[in-house]
Amino acid sequence: MESVLRNPLAERLEGARTVLVAGAGGGFDVYAGLPIALGLARAGKRVHLANLSFSALDGAPHPLGPDIAEVGPDTPGHPGYFPERTLARWLEGQGLPPVVHALHRTGGRPLRDAYRTLVERLGADAVVLADGGTDLLMRGDEAGLGTPEEDMASLAAVRGCGAGTRLAVCLGFGIDAYHGVSHALFLENIAALQRGGGYLGAFSVSPSSPEGAAYLDAVEHAQAATPERPSIVNGCIAAAVRGDFGDVRFTERTSGGELFVNPLMSIYFAFEADAVARRCLYLDRVAATESFREVQAAVQAHLFSLEAHRPARPLPH
Repeated sequence: MESVLRNPLAERLEGARTVLVAGAGGGFDVYAGLPIALGLARAGKRVHLANLSFSALDGAPHPLGPDIAEVGPDTPGHPGYFPERTLARWLEGQGLPPVVHALHRTGGRPLRDAYRTLVERLGADAVVLADGGTDLLMRGDEAGLGTPEEDMASLAAVRGCGAGTRLAVCLGFGIDAYHGVSHALFLENIAALQRGGGYLGAFSVSPSSPEGAAYLDAVEHAQAATPERPSIVNGCIAAAVRGDFGDVRFTERTSGGELFVNPLMSIYFAFEADAVARRCLYLDRVAATESFREVQAAVQAHLFSLEAHRPARPLPH
């Protein structure tokens, strides 16, 4: 029974026994799903982690298929940048199953097949696709789409993965302004999803919760393990969860610009993944691709075909 006192995302996952939580945009995006994954595990669910990967995966075993690497704490790879292995090492330190399924950055069709394999072999009855940032919700007619290629390939794949419950979450409101995303248009897109029944509400990551505290620890661990390429997205989210505000500095990668860390960055926005997919104007183009280069070409072809954009505008508050 729905109530303002209950989390609608948790209600949608209440009947699930096994949940796959996956990072949509590559890099450290899987960390944006970590609080949800840990909360589900505490609730007695079997939880598996996956991530669209930017890493070189040649040294990792591929027991489930050519586009699915199984990454653990000792998987060979780049010493300075391997987010999936970094997360596996943190999980091991917490006494949790230290496995992250790293998905090759490929086209829509093979990525969909990889998700189908994961869902079938892991017995997942629900998938939660997590975006660090908000560009997952850009439908394709906005003045700025952020960095949509990986997000849209993941969204198209999850739409066709075969799991009975398919959800999407965005964590990190405001971060993608650096990539040209208008957050007024993000809110307009949420309103449209609300009218269509695809918006599942919002909730924040609290530093006093076990999941919030663990997320802060995981991000700190990742920043120490990857000093030359720490995650700006998760660094901003973690700062917001801690209660920091304004131009917070945690890496030289943000030098030359001004950050606006604020409490909105610690809020999860939750959606039915299929509802988000139906609103995307070019997802079918992406879904039909075989390689990541084709994904990039599909995005560019869509942008070239647009006759008009919804102009970016500032938030009036």
